[in-house]
Amino acid sequence: MSDFSNIALKARRRILELGLVAGKNGSHLGSSMSVVDILLVLYGGILNVNKKNLGSPARDRFILSKGHAAMALYAVLEQQSFLTKEETSTFETNGTSFYAHAHRDLAQGIEFSAGSLSLGLSFGVGVALSCKRAGLNNRIIALVGDGECDEGLVWESAMAAANFSLANLTVIVDCNGMQLDGRKSEIMNHFSIADKFRAFGFEVIEIDGHRHEAIEDALSLRQEFRPVAVIASTVKGKGISFMEGNPVWHHGILTQSLFDSAMAELEGSV
Repeated sequence: MSDFSNIALKARRRILELGLVAGKNGSHLGSSMSVVDILLVLYGGILNVNKKNLGSPARDRFILSKGHAAMALYAVLEQQSFLTKEETSTFETNGTSFYAHAHRDLAQGIEFSAGSLSLGLSFGVGVALSCKRAGLNNRIIALVGDGECDEGLVWESAMAAANFSLANLTVIVDCNGMQLDGRKSEIMNHFSIADKFRAFGFEVIEIDGHRHEAIEDALSLRQEFRPVAVIASTVKGKGISFMEGNPVWHHGILTQSLFDSAMAELEGSV
């Protein structure tokens, strides 16, 4: 088991820095903070992907269907040397290639152009089916949000994944219990997302999405005949008290004073 605690702290600092760069445009800090631990474990040893094999059909693929968590992806890709600090520091500024939703650029390790929610999982199912038919032994891992699971296309994709026995596909659900305008339980209560994926034919694992060891164990699992769904319980805005569980930070403006407060809080957690 790798020790992810230090790099998780660095990634959260970097997400805050990108949020400050975005200025009055605002940014999706809450979602980025909730998924960053998952992405760190994925790129810290689970995924067979590096700068040398980005052109290989046999590479593993990570698809961020929950596209508004792009700052977390940028921070982790920067740590893994797919991106440079100079590149990511242009986030949400004029002329940038780094937007609120990442766009596909294989040279930079970005597999999918995000936008409308639920499209990433359907894309992932198509890629997984293509790779299976090509006889490849790689993995396709897609991350969706629990709010995103309001979309019907998520369940159409899940039905197809089980129907085609896509054992090369893993779906991670970031269950932070929030969506744009409030708590999931008060807007569209899913009750048990785990039970729903089981009903669609998935092998299901439920974990704490901030415990690195639990994430690593869950993502190391691969079934022989069916897809896997990892239901990760997380906290929106994890690590910053004024962001945690606060729908304001689905997309918020980080002022200098709030940035300083958040950074001080992270320093105090060491």
